[in-house]
Amino acid sequence: MQNFPGVGVSPGRIVAPVRQMPRPLADPPAGEKLAPGTTAEDAAEALKAAARTVQEELRRRAAEAAGDAKAVLEATALMATDPMLIKAAVKLINTGTSAERAVWEAAEAVAAMLVSLGGYMAERATDVLDVRARIVAALRGVPAPGIPASATPFILVAEDLAPADTATLDPSVVVALVTAGGGPQSHTAIIARSLGLPAVVAAAGVDRLPDGTEVYVDGAAGTISTEPGEGERAAATAWAANASTLAVFTGRGTTADGHLVPLLANVGGAKDAVKAAAAGAEGVGLLRTEFCFLERETEPSNAEQVEAYRGVFDAFPGRKVVVRTLDAGADKPLPFLTDATEPNPALGVRGYRTDAASPGVLERQLAAIAEAATGSTADVWVMAPMISTAAEAAHFASLCAAAGLKTPGVMVEVPSAAVTAESILREVEFASLGTNDLTQYTMAADRQLGPLAALNNPWQPAVLQLVRLTVAGSAAEGNGKPVGVCGEAAADPALAVVLVGLGVSTLSMSARSLAAVAAVLATVTLKEAREIATLALRATSPGEARERARGKLPILEELGL
Repeated sequence: MQNFPGVGVSPGRIVAPVRQMPRPLADPPAGEKLAPGTTAEDAAEALKAAARTVQEELRRRAAEAAGDAKAVLEATALMATDPMLIKAAVKLINTGTSAERAVWEAAEAVAAMLVSLGGYMAERATDVLDVRARIVAALRGVPAPGIPASATPFILVAEDLAPADTATLDPSVVVALVTAGGGPQSHTAIIARSLGLPAVVAAAGVDRLPDGTEVYVDGAAGTISTEPGEGERAAATAWAANASTLAVFTGRGTTADGHLVPLLANVGGAKDAVKAAAAGAEGVGLLRTEFCFLERETEPSNAEQVEAYRGVFDAFPGRKVVVRTLDAGADKPLPFLTDATEPNPALGVRGYRTDAASPGVLERQLAAIAEAATGSTADVWVMAPMISTAAEAAHFASLCAAAGLKTPGVMVEVPSAAVTAESILREVEFASLGTNDLTQYTMAADRQLGPLAALNNPWQPAVLQLVRLTVAGSAAEGNGKPVGVCGEAAADPALAVVLVGLGVSTLSMSARSLAAVAAVLATVTLKEAREIATLALRATSPGEARERARGKLPILEELGL
């Protein structure tokens, strides 16, 4: 038996054979020149046409997807015709290099540059290399690399997975995901959670398992084992039985003693919102408005924005819908708004900060949100990402007031916002903790990197302390303003209990996570949740914090969570 420890990113227990992701497309030969009779102009046009073909295919797949998968595909499609990539390739073609080799070398240089920038931009390197392979395949007239076909279910294993592949896999065939690389907030992890697939990342060596090897995957524990025995098979069978139960949410989040904890959904557009409402979500805790802006060279019009937002509001009549204003920058660069040459985009002009660099975009977005809210019965709240100071919070609140929006709030993603929550919450009506960014900024650990997964963990005692400080800031001087969580941490049932114990008032997550979180919350009283939170706070490591909390929640083992 072989064991491969990794980082569990989506719960579930599965026994099935593995299939390895096919090897990448072969490199075009080094030094490959233009074919006889082919001009540089012809090769450049062929390259651009291939890039457009790839972009159109990715956009087609995006149109059929929803949620996180849609956003990933849209971002990758944008990369297919990235001016930096195309210009660099054409420059090489003009020296006599073949189109295939030119785009290969140009993409290699762009990817290396992104990796050197670190942070979110390093993750975009995967997109560039994925797009490169697709463009070369289009130039060769061969199928693009992708997930292996199979008539029977299997566990997909890879070094890492390209966003475009992960976003459109078939969960009826691919029953779990395992990667040797990646991190807890990689595209693979995020999409696995949204699809409800058990998944483990950063499991070194697993990509060397032969095809057909039967393994046991525990997505909660973060382990993969070969030669599963009767115990593992029984656990997988129990999980399959529980999975159907955990797919149904009653529409009311509460602790065992009746303390209400509204369970909301993170959505990326109207289609997501309709599905979340059907899943019983009590509202929207995070509407990612980037879906309106991606794949565009220019800012969307007022009419386009109003139509997009109204579709979400209409899905939740009479319910709370929290809109996050445009979080451009870092991993979501926009040609008309962000500077792609920033040396460290994760710490650069992103989120609310773009208002200083490009005044007017935020005000026009707020006007569109206000217009969309007119005539809707949804209770529309609006929050700004990447707020660091009370002055920024006050300015955002003034912009909301000018637009006629009555409930302004802030995202707490920067440690300074958590530490000064008391003064920030004097300026706005609520706060929402973005635990993904809060964790990486607190621990100075890129959330996409597998080697830093141990640091980049929302169970870190330092992160839990910042959650506590944020809630304490709300309670100080009678502020009493709600503090929610809309980061991935809310989807972890054990961590959800800790967050409620720390005083968080609402939890927002992917619609698929609602039932599991509700089932676990219903087994503890508020007093017990507070005691569990205290145990976690006193831990000296994320592993100890997690084990302390899970030790008080036997329901997790029963449900395989």
